Order: sequence, then C-alpha cells, then structure tokens
Amino acid sequence: MVSRTCKTIKMKILNLYSCLGGNRYKWNEVKEDIEVTAVELDPECARLYQERFPNDTVIIADAHEYLLNHFKEYDFIWSSPPCPSHSRINISQYTRENWKPKYPSMSLYEEIIFLKHYYTGKYVVENVIPFYEPLIPAHKRDRHLYWTNFNLPNDLNGRKNPDLSRTKDLITAMSKYHDYDFRKYKGEQRMNKIARNLVDYEAGRTIFETMLGIVRKEDIKQTELF
Repeated sequence: MVSRTCKTIKMKILNLYSCLGGNRYKWNEVKEDIEVTAVELDPECARLYQERFPNDTVIIADAHEYLLNHFKEYDFIWSSPPCPSHSRINISQYTRENWKPKYPSMSLYEEIIFLKHYYTGKYVVENVIPFYEPLIPAHKRDRHLYWTNFNLPNDLNGRKNPDLSRTKDLITAMSKYHDYDFRKYKGEQRMNKIARNLVDYEAGRTIFETMLGIVRKEDIKQTELF
C-alpha cells in the first residue's frame, strides 16, 4: 500500500491597512493553519507588525491599490481604511482657525462596493462611526462600523472600553487594554491616534470566529444595521 501524506491547505488572509495588527492578534488561537499577508504604508507600523507577527508576510504598499490587484488570491479579506476624513472629531474642529477642509475619502466606499460585487470570499471593512449618515448600511458595534458579507453577533467582545476621560496617561491605559506597548512606535504618526484607532483584539477574534462559522447562530441578529 502506498502511503500518502495529506498536505494541509492554509487559509490565505489579506489584512489591509494592518497598522499594528489589533484585529489579527487572536486569530491563531482560533485557527492555526492560516497564511496572513499584511499591507501597511507606514514603514514603522510595518516593522512593528512584523516584529509582532514574524510568520506573516508584510508588504509596505498602498493597500487600496494592492486590493485591486490581488483580491483573487485570498480566502478572507479584512480592510480598515484610514478614518480621519470620516471621523466626528474632524467635523467638530471645523470652527478652529487652523482647520483645513478636506473631502471625506470615498476610497472607503470604493472598497465596500468592489468587494461586494467582485469578491467571492468573506470580507470585513471596518471604520469609525462617521459624522454623516453612512452611504451604505453597516453593522454598528461599539465605536466602529463593519461592512461584511456575513452577519455579526450583537456583542463582539464583552470587554469594557477604558475610560480615557479619567486617565492622565492615555498611552499607558491603551497599552494595557490592547496588550501592546505603543511606546515602541517611533514613526511620524501620533502615538495616541494609533492607540485609539486600533481594533480591539477580542472584537477581531469574534469577527474571525463568526466568519468561520464558529459563533452560534442564535447569537447573531441579522437586522441590526446602522
């Protein structure tokens, strides 16, 4: 009898605008046989991401363009496009003398529409709750909106967000919450901006489990859209 060894086919995942990998932190606890490609434009974030996830492939590139050219190569895609032009903080500052007007970036909606109509795998597009009514309905969870082609549980993590209004050391509080020392970052972006925008790793884990069909159907409410 001829002995045959079955080779495990790893799930190929594309993690766009990966930053420091908050969303990705717990994925290997859910599924070991994954192959993750992270795309990040900030070289310092890319360096720290690679340090944190040495087995991932890290590419320093424009994630928006990379998606267009490589989407067919992956089984699951997570995208977290930059949020400043959509943020309610941005609109709250428009009365300041040094405020510079900017158009909300439509690349967010370009990716949502593109993935919905051209991509056959599972996907997540994550962003902040904007200062305007979202142009495309999304799942609202905590401070974030998620556009997906699968339904999400009402509660993504059960963790209580830190009360930043009562702390004098935001970076220490956020480092503890995300289990990552943000002081390692030596790049050009503001450290507190990166800390605030990082996806909670338990939310990332729950969404990943849901995508894989691990979360019970009774925990998922399909009608809760923003």
